[in-house]
Amino acid sequence: MKFHRFDCQHPVVVVVMVVASLVASAPADAASLKLGDMCRLKGQEINTLQGLGLVVGLRGTGDNDAAPTARALSRMMQLMGGPMAVDSLGQLDIEDVAEAKNVAMVFVTAKIPAVGAQNGDLMDVTVNAINAKSLEGGYLMMTPLLGPRADNPTVYAIAQGSIRLSVDGAATSATIQGGAKMEATVPAAFHDDGIITLVLDGDFASFDNTQRIEDEINSLSALTLGDSGRFSGGGFSGSDRPRAQAIDQLHVQVEIPSLYRDSPIKFISLLLNLPIQLASHSSRVVINEREGIVVIGKDVEIAPVLVTHRSLRIEAGGVAGLVGVNDKANENDTAKLKNLADALNALDVPTSDLIAIIKTLKRKGDLYGEVVFQ
Repeated sequence: MKFHRFDCQHPVVVVVMVVASLVASAPADAASLKLGDMCRLKGQEINTLQGLGLVVGLRGTGDNDAAPTARALSRMMQLMGGPMAVDSLGQLDIEDVAEAKNVAMVFVTAKIPAVGAQNGDLMDVTVNAINAKSLEGGYLMMTPLLGPRADNPTVYAIAQGSIRLSVDGAATSATIQGGAKMEATVPAAFHDDGIITLVLDGDFASFDNTQRIEDEINSLSALTLGDSGRFSGGGFSGSDRPRAQAIDQLHVQVEIPSLYRDSPIKFISLLLNLPIQLASHSSRVVINEREGIVVIGKDVEIAPVLVTHRSLRIEAGGVAGLVGVNDKANENDTAKLKNLADALNALDVPTSDLIAIIKTLKRKGDLYGEVVFQ
């Protein structure tokens, strides 16, 4: 590479000599990662419980003239044995509580972890006001929590307790630590009729990775996994078929071998500790413009180009070693983007300028690699 810095005040051209070894080297082995660090089991997901409740004890910051809040308060008072007036049709008369300023209707949520929850477990609760100005100092009255499907009336948990605002959060959102008690057991399924479905994390989702996982699992010895038996879902048809099958870039189905049908946990433990060779991303550039971060893979190359940027004139070519002013690069050779970035960094060129150069090279088609913007 040849780098020329022009000084606008002097006609002298300053030449910066950069050592940039571009000799091709053998690619390093791909990194490996445990399968359990790349995926989760289908059926083990975080589930949300939800419900509508009432917060009392506010300091005049509750709902103002909200008929739904008044009706809910009247109904709760009636269920607790309070004497409530009714109209000529037998409906609750909400006029007695219509002016209540210390009550607010809230939306209550709690999350069941991916491993499930048992009857009696305590979970944290999030409380969000619907119409109130502030929930400070409030107390959540007993609130039934249902599942994510509104058509299922099953009460999975009961929430109540003194709410706590976050220090820097909104006054209309609060939490209750351990405020929900599970009233039902919610198991986390990990197989369906002897079939495990692996769901890859978004960062690893690709056809290449699911195929690698299928190959690794199917390469395990029969002594370790036993006879594969029959696949009941229609994908496998006998012991001569693979034990694992990549469905798409996200899912891999694995049959629990007959040897482990009575102890599937042991098989899953073995499976999730299986090392998987990952595809190399050394030809990728990741740019985070907001944070000013550029990550360049070692195999990203650029064509022989001439770049003029501010006070710099940069000629990049594929000649290995020390490149001087009079040296000429082979027009068919390429240079490493990493070397260009190192040289610019040595010249105290800002990261924003490096990003601008990379964008231009990619737009021109002279950058050989994938550029990802975050």
